[in-house]
Amino acid sequence: MGAAALHDVVTALQRRVPHIPVIIYPASVQGAQAAGELRDALLKAYQRNEVDVLLLVRGGGAMEDLWAFNDENLAHTVVASPVPIICGVGHETDFTIADFCADLRAPTPTAAAELCAKPQVAWQNLLEAMASRLDNGVSWQLQTSNQRLDIAASRFGRPSHFITRQQARLALHRQNLQHAQRTALSLVHHRLDFLEARFKPSVQRSTRLPNDRLDNAGIRLELLNPAWVLKRGYAWLSTPEGQAVSSTTQTYTGQALRARLMDGEVDLTVASPRLS
Repeated sequence: MGAAALHDVVTALQRRVPHIPVIIYPASVQGAQAAGELRDALLKAYQRNEVDVLLLVRGGGAMEDLWAFNDENLAHTVVASPVPIICGVGHETDFTIADFCADLRAPTPTAAAELCAKPQVAWQNLLEAMASRLDNGVSWQLQTSNQRLDIAASRFGRPSHFITRQQARLALHRQNLQHAQRTALSLVHHRLDFLEARFKPSVQRSTRLPNDRLDNAGIRLELLNPAWVLKRGYAWLSTPEGQAVSSTTQTYTGQALRARLMDGEVDLTVASPRLS
């Protein structure tokens, strides 16, 4: 490569891609020994494997000055290159066999440098565009996630509100259960009073019925009192919503239940329903 052509190529590369190192594999580009030196330089580049692209260039001259680039062995060496080769030999109107064997032909050495080196500002613009797209994508994703979070929050509300509503429902169920118990006890007492008013005079008039029969009847009637049932070890079983549970067919494994005992309530979980 002539000094002028070398200067033009290096200058173009430093101007367009100053961040990329340039490695020179020198060789004669004119004379009988030129073709062999060009082949040796290419083979050295192949062996060292330290570049991404090779520039095979020479400044302008007469056709006989460019004859080394028509060498058959050089042409085979160019075709066998493991990396892309850009050939820029002579002027725009000059053509050699190496031009047709290379991956790309440039009209001049400077043009070869420009073809393989996109200006740094172009890469910067591309990076800025990609960064802008990435930023917009992240912003859109965050906005979408925030909207979904707001929708979910509006559906479920605050946990404290949910707990307050559940406590209110629990208080209502407890009040309903207590009212039902009082009503049942009141009915039992009324029935006992009715039975006592109906049968006591006849019992008093009858000297044949022992007095203990009336006592036994009173005991049996008293046993109908739900409070006595709870004291005997039984429980009032219901769902947390207050729905009575009286059959195993109403239960399932893992179901939450509530048992009303003599002195309070117990929350339960069904391990496995069993039919009797």
